[in-house]
Amino acid sequence: MGTPTSLTQLVDFLWSDNPPPSAVNVIHKYVGALRRLLEPDLPARAQGSWLVRHGSGYRFDADVDQLDLAAFRRYLRSARESLGEGQADIALDHYLQGLLLWQGRPGDGLAESAAASAVFSALENELFEAAIEASELAVRESQPARVLPVLRRAVALGPLNEPLHVALIRTLAATGQQAEALSVFQALRGRLADELGIVPGADLREAQRQVLTQSVPAATSYLDEAEAGHRAGTPPGNLRPTGPLVRPAQLPPDLPAFVGRDAELSTLTKLFGERRAGARTSPLIVALDGIGGVGKSTLALHFARRIADQLVDGQLYLDLRGQEPEALTPSAALRSFLFALGVSAAQIPDSFDSLVGMYRSLSAHKSLVLLLDNAQDVAQVRPLLPNSAQSLVLITGRAPLVGLAAHDGAYLLHLDVPDLADARLLLEKRLPTLPPDARNELVEEIIARCGRLPLALAIVSARVEARPQVTPAAIAAELAQSENLLEALHGGRSGSDPRTAFAWSYRQLSPGAARLFRLSSVTLSPHVSATACASLLGLDPQPTRELLRELEEAALVQECGDARYRSPVLVRSYARELCLDTDSEQERNDATSRLLQHYLHSSFNAQVVLVPHRIPIAPPPPMPGVHPEKPGSYDEAMAWFGAEREVLGDAVRRAAETEHGIVPWHLALTMQQYLQWAGFFYQWVEVMRLALGAARRAGDRLGEAHVLRSLAGARFSFAAYEEARNLLLAAQEIFVAHGCVLEQGFVHTNLGDVLIRMGQYESALREHREALARYRAVGYHRAEVRALSDIADVLGRRGDYEQAVHALQEAVRLNEAVGNLHEGGRVRLDAACLLVKLDRQREAVEQLERAIDSAQSVGQKPIQFEALLELAQVRLTVGEAQRAREAWSEARSVLLTFQNGGTEAMRVRLDEVRRVLDAVPAPDQPARPPDH
Repeated sequence: MGTPTSLTQLVDFLWSDNPPPSAVNVIHKYVGALRRLLEPDLPARAQGSWLVRHGSGYRFDADVDQLDLAAFRRYLRSARESLGEGQADIALDHYLQGLLLWQGRPGDGLAESAAASAVFSALENELFEAAIEASELAVRESQPARVLPVLRRAVALGPLNEPLHVALIRTLAATGQQAEALSVFQALRGRLADELGIVPGADLREAQRQVLTQSVPAATSYLDEAEAGHRAGTPPGNLRPTGPLVRPAQLPPDLPAFVGRDAELSTLTKLFGERRAGARTSPLIVALDGIGGVGKSTLALHFARRIADQLVDGQLYLDLRGQEPEALTPSAALRSFLFALGVSAAQIPDSFDSLVGMYRSLSAHKSLVLLLDNAQDVAQVRPLLPNSAQSLVLITGRAPLVGLAAHDGAYLLHLDVPDLADARLLLEKRLPTLPPDARNELVEEIIARCGRLPLALAIVSARVEARPQVTPAAIAAELAQSENLLEALHGGRSGSDPRTAFAWSYRQLSPGAARLFRLSSVTLSPHVSATACASLLGLDPQPTRELLRELEEAALVQECGDARYRSPVLVRSYARELCLDTDSEQERNDATSRLLQHYLHSSFNAQVVLVPHRIPIAPPPPMPGVHPEKPGSYDEAMAWFGAEREVLGDAVRRAAETEHGIVPWHLALTMQQYLQWAGFFYQWVEVMRLALGAARRAGDRLGEAHVLRSLAGARFSFAAYEEARNLLLAAQEIFVAHGCVLEQGFVHTNLGDVLIRMGQYESALREHREALARYRAVGYHRAEVRALSDIADVLGRRGDYEQAVHALQEAVRLNEAVGNLHEGGRVRLDAACLLVKLDRQREAVEQLERAIDSAQSVGQKPIQFEALLELAQVRLTVGEAQRAREAWSEARSVLLTFQNGGTEAMRVRLDEVRRVLDAVPAPDQPARPPDH
């Protein structure tokens, strides 16, 4: 009332997640109908004075005095105030005046969504409570007949509401209409049996007994409590107890060694402060989720303890045992809370609705903190939410309670394992006697073995506390040598350990999700894509994604962006344990083979996009159930390699060790271009050495030759020229023996590059001309561009500038004809070097800038690095010292993106150029002497 409501809110309120296509039109139609009801004489399409348009929504401008609901609530407050002042007759008048305003069911026919149903249901409950209060007052004041009409109307709206029927039966009996009272009981008993399959609750049966024995008492207990409650400032509610209320203090003691979680505590403190400072209509609900043992309960309890004194009406705590086969039912939980609030066993009702009603009445307007630990799902906790905007509810559970956030305004807070610093603090606080010299890499190794899981760290700490003679080194060794890490972290008889925590989540899984969880232990890293999981299972991607969502809800995996999922180290250890116990060796081997083939064919597809001018070596077709990735663009291929680089290296290692489904060198070669261009030279060497060993063990001579040539390129990047030359000669011998002409051309090109660096220009020129001849023999024009550029480079170094220019012009012409973007950067770099020798520095600068742009556009960082250094030197020669330094700085930035900051040779080259630049003073600085 007076607050604008948008069309989006109205659509969501009426239809929730399933609005019809005509939802907006329907709302406009409803608005028009409401306007005509409110103002019958209103002209067509007129806005009216009450229901007015506001932005994209509407605002209701009626005064409080014009609303039946507001008037009803005003009468109800007056009735309760009069009752508290001992004016029973006036109170009854107010009750009846308010109840007569009800003309039917609230929102009849409009409650098509959960949100709308909840609002209208709450309004009905207000009517029912008022009718029961009025009936009890009328019976006590010997005026039962006055309330019967409104009571019958309320019963018609709540045909299954037991407390309402109890009030009607007792009121009828008080007027002498025992036969009708018994008829009401019989009719309700039949409806309960037919529609709900239940029998009447204890209160109904007691009301029937009292009618049969003609012993219906005056309803004094409720009204006396209502009067006392009003004088204490607490409104009465449905089925309130007669006994005195107590201030519960059920929170367990805080953990003395609590550390860390600063970010989460800051979030909780901020939420609590904002809700206490602002206008509230519902309690603050925070639901914490995360894997078992991550510290949800510890954090929730710590925060609850921290703010408990600010919530003056008490603390309620329940372990809902959601992780156990027999979780606590909402009814049992409600009874526990009612006991805690001082309700005697005799007063606690039997039916679920009555339990909820009594709990809501008792919690109304109270300032409570509730900790609902180990929740199973939304259905378990929703009935336990207090009827008080002044209260705080903290809930812990494995899965995020999305429904509670969507419909009850809960804030969801996910807990991951703590960072390394907090994990160290936890160990150090739990082990204050730990010698200072023990707080080193051994502690970090223990933390890593425990996956930073707080429960595992607590178990390790407890073992050290129990055995002071045990050193961190001994603990680290025990964890490292244990074949079963979870066994090493067993919690003893208490059963409180990571395996027990994970087991509950696993037991909730469907068979398909359980199989995926077990087989995920054979993946090659903690991070895996949804498509890789599909190949692992041999299923289509869509059903696999549904299984992954199930694992995510069970807190056994966590999505980490780009449809990729990860599991903590101990969760993976548990999955491995289950896999070995449950799945056959054949099934594990098949899953591993499908996974490796997934990476091979995905990497091949990415390489084809990344280097479209190369002739890739196609692997054999994949086995059924493998779903390779298919990057659609150059950028997507580069991004895929960037995301999967480490796991691809692990895949080569696994294939080399186990011979599962793929040829290791096939996968290694698909990685070469990305590793080279992105500057991962160390991994390039490692991967190729793994593949070389596997090829030699398999007697695969051609595979050996391909790997030898690639390994030579990797060693060339480290300036190991003699080693690179020997590797290339060995590869060439095999290619010649097998008649591989194109591969011979590639080796000649690589040998020419090596010989240039060794200063053997004549031999280098001969190798590059041999390469050109072989490329032309097979009609491979794209490679001709590289050979012509290399020939021009050697000729320029020998001083044969005229021939060099001719070769370079031919290379540029051919490159433009074939559209070879990938060689553009190198060709222009070679052209710039030649122009420098011809003393045409300005033209060289232009070519270098274009070389840098070309290399950057296709991710060729080594070419970009070389061109920037060359640009720095050329700019210096033309008097642009500042711009030269800028080019050097950019080259340094590129080098820092390489693995380990690039190779030693590259770092030396960078320093050489820096020394040249430092020797030239800036405008306001003297020259520095060169380094010696």
